[in-house]
Amino acid sequence: MSLAAPPQDPHAPRFRVRPPANWMNDPNGPFRWRGRYHLFYQHNPDAPVHANVHWGHASSPDLAHWEHHPIALTPTPGGPDEAGCWSGCVVDDGGVPTAVYTGVDRDHSGLGTICLARAADPDDPALTDWTPLPTPVVTGPPEGLDVVMYRDPFVFRHDGRRWALVGAGHADGTPSVLLYDCDDLTDWRFAGVLLDGRDPAAAAVFGDRATGWECPQLYATRGGEWVLVVSLWDGDPWTTGYLTGRLNNDLRFSARAGGLLDHGRDFYAPAVLQEPDRALMWGWSWEAREQGETGWAGVLTAPRVVDVHPDGALRVTPAPELHRLRAAEPFVTAPARAALPAAYDLTVSARGDTTVSLLRSASGAELTVRLDPGEGTVTLDRGDWPRAEAGAPVVVHVPPDEELTVRVLVDGSLYELFVGDRATVTERVYHRPDDIRELSVTPGATVTGWELVPPTHG
Repeated sequence: MSLAAPPQDPHAPRFRVRPPANWMNDPNGPFRWRGRYHLFYQHNPDAPVHANVHWGHASSPDLAHWEHHPIALTPTPGGPDEAGCWSGCVVDDGGVPTAVYTGVDRDHSGLGTICLARAADPDDPALTDWTPLPTPVVTGPPEGLDVVMYRDPFVFRHDGRRWALVGAGHADGTPSVLLYDCDDLTDWRFAGVLLDGRDPAAAAVFGDRATGWECPQLYATRGGEWVLVVSLWDGDPWTTGYLTGRLNNDLRFSARAGGLLDHGRDFYAPAVLQEPDRALMWGWSWEAREQGETGWAGVLTAPRVVDVHPDGALRVTPAPELHRLRAAEPFVTAPARAALPAAYDLTVSARGDTTVSLLRSASGAELTVRLDPGEGTVTLDRGDWPRAEAGAPVVVHVPPDEELTVRVLVDGSLYELFVGDRATVTERVYHRPDDIRELSVTPGATVTGWELVPPTHG
């Protein structure tokens, strides 16, 4: 089944993972099996609203060609997941791909259970059939911690043993990540609190607004450092953050640096795939418009390679496999006016103050990206394309340098900006029928842009 969006909807991304219709939210369980990448995601197959959550499923041999598969996980009537198969991960359990996910029953009040589902045929490279276990491996949070939010298991390996994180929030408003020993996936044992919001580094980076940390992810970098990623929940999804540091022998996380994972307003609940030589990340980009306004809602971002700079800041770049989506020849190679296609991959490098215009309204207002290498700032100004909330420009700060490079990936309404390899901005922009997609760049910059086209196999 093709991932292409309905042609009548100019806002629908065509080259990112999304179901052909209805609701999508968190990416779940990115997993590589028998030469294919698998991505699962929260999905309502019946309507473009957040309800009736299943696990959708797509796979790819190369991160560019994606194919839909039948729904992987479906709520079980009368079971622990009867009100939803919520977020989790997928692991190789003795040669059997196994989904570890949050089950929600009809009476839940923020507290999920931890459920398992096994691939029915591990020899099937498409992993199309899954069998849920009837009983949760964890029925709720540990006693004595006054946990009021509990969900989103993530399994990782450390020193040859398997452990798991679960996102949590406590009655006093403190968010935390709980740790479990789950070397035997059917026998989980609580091992303490990995980190909570009272940690000085976490408090300095995240503040005290979040009352829960959702979708915790933990991965190791090539240099041996660890990165903890959390989605900050304050009663609703808010934003995402990261901490870099050490995973001590006692399995406690010691943070040394951190920041926002994405500086835009339409990125949440990222999921990480740890590969031998890199870590890949996808995030959910929600709709910055009313639920149900069209026949679809939600899209996953482009895959990002994530690592750490020597100063502890996150290093993030688009996966190199995305070059497969570029047209054979660039549509622009100099800072001149050029018509922009609906989906493109644009790189601008500048040594002086530079303004990049990407969209122009009938009144002459422009959507711009301003680069200031001397100050180390990039500003996305979309003032004439307002949002429901405040539409102030998004300003990203990076170390000043002689040259500053921004890569812009646009696919329909999905805008992803990569500021060097130090920051990202994900926003949704819904152009109007009389808007003009036109590129204009201050003279003196270096510009190259490719239209995105359906990739060819081979």
